[in-house]
Amino acid sequence: MSLIVEVVRSGFVESTHQARMLTVDAEGRLVETRGAVHVPASPRSSMKPLQALGMLRSGLALEDELLALACASHSGEPFHVDGVRKILAGAGLEESALRCPEDHPFDRNSTEYGRVYMNCSGKHAAMLATCVVNDWPLTTYLEPSHPLQRAIRATVEEFTGERVAASGVDGCGAPLFFVSMLGVTKAFRAFPRSSADSYERKIFDAMRAHPEWTSGTDRPEAKLMRALPGLMLKAGAEGFDAFAFEDGRAGTVKIEDGSARARGPVTVAALRSLGLDAPELAEVAAPPVLGGGLSVGEVRIR
Repeated sequence: MSLIVEVVRSGFVESTHQARMLTVDAEGRLVETRGAVHVPASPRSSMKPLQALGMLRSGLALEDELLALACASHSGEPFHVDGVRKILAGAGLEESALRCPEDHPFDRNSTEYGRVYMNCSGKHAAMLATCVVNDWPLTTYLEPSHPLQRAIRATVEEFTGERVAASGVDGCGAPLFFVSMLGVTKAFRAFPRSSADSYERKIFDAMRAHPEWTSGTDRPEAKLMRALPGLMLKAGAEGFDAFAFEDGRAGTVKIEDGSARARGPVTVAALRSLGLDAPELAEVAAPPVLGGGLSVGEVRIR
């Protein structure tokens, strides 16, 4: 049975969302499953750590905050944009090499527009840098048949333990791979459980050390990682979240109708099902519903 998320306004249940959830303990044993967690899902940007892993295994040399940015759906804050430009410059490339769409940043304080401000530009810059290292074609780096995308797909299948059920095109133009929530959870567990000198651990440590670089200064993902320092969490479009804790506890969530507002409460419920909690999680667990600028209700799990 799926989880039900209620949107309550002035004491009245205004809307509801259904959600899938899967969590496993430090030994990989199922703790809680809600909904159809074994059928193919669309993890969207939650796959970025795996895409970055495929790039590191192909020779990409990024570390620290720039590696976190390669895994990001960033807000387009000035430090994000500067970081994307650093990745490109390090590969001897200009912004014109990016093939992600032009977009406005998530950051409401900015009125800028362009490819470098698109939330996936860090990943795209890293993809281009990987192509430069290998002398692979640049203009076609998003095509599924490109050596880069074949390497990423192989990494996804290896770490999820599944054949890709279907493929498509993500919002940023990169190939999108459909796998089960069980497979994504298995893949995320590999990051903290790998050796200290592994590429997986390198990504895990970079994302945890620089949570603002993986999303944005005030984004829920960064708030959760700051509240739980051992947590690596990556959100994806259409209401997907995937996470792993330093001891191997892990999980995934998917909001059936793709609503981002329901994702936070379900993700906190998933974390709490594993005994992971902190006072700072309360804000994400029950975000306020506003009326006239004031809180008149909340989004909550029934």
